[in-house]
Amino acid sequence: GQAVKGVANISSLQVVRRANSPFQDDPFFQYFFGDQDMYGARDRRSMSLGSGVIISPDGYIVTNNHVVGENVREITVAFSDNREVKGRVIGTDPATDIALLKVDLAGLPAVQWGDSSKLQVGEWVLAIGSPFQLSRTVTAGIISATGRSNVGFSEYEDFIQTDAAINPGNSGGALVNTRGELVGINTGIFSQSGGYQGIGFAVPSTLVQHVVNDLRQF
Repeated sequence: GQAVKGVANISSLQVVRRANSPFQDDPFFQYFFGDQDMYGARDRRSMSLGSGVIISPDGYIVTNNHVVGENVREITVAFSDNREVKGRVIGTDPATDIALLKVDLAGLPAVQWGDSSKLQVGEWVLAIGSPFQLSRTVTAGIISATGRSNVGFSEYEDFIQTDAAINPGNSGGALVNTRGELVGINTGIFSQSGGYQGIGFAVPSTLVQHVVNDLRQF
């Protein structure tokens, strides 16, 4: 249960312009209304990006670099207890598709690190995600390969391959072993059909720890 609680939803708050009014460029209306939007044309909308994993009680959260994206300014992190807070990006490592976020909270349910180097092919794992604020998803599968390279979406060449369903909603979420320990961060997707069936990849936890330590220092 701890591992499920330790997965958060990552969303971004974006300002979306609603449909413009037909009078927007009319000088007569501009004279009366100035530049303010008559119809309140600005709309703040939260867009779910994916999942993240709480790795320390004081608010460090790991997710995928591609979940955070290039220029997301404001990230919202939603926890299993319904709390929603702003998060900031501490650093990103595109080569491994890992990003480190920080929220200002204490006492969070961190997921325990596991040793991904001890994973065996055929071992059961769970992919845990939080695609939306109040939902958690858990899919089971087995490790189908370790040390996979040439997967095409990252420079890094040592992925865990699993048949547990990994999709945009649980990307950035936790891959855990049967003891509930974090053995990987669910990441890029590959399938011949373009769907999400079949093969999922995860960045091994030993590498994630290494990247996280670097990002925290520098």
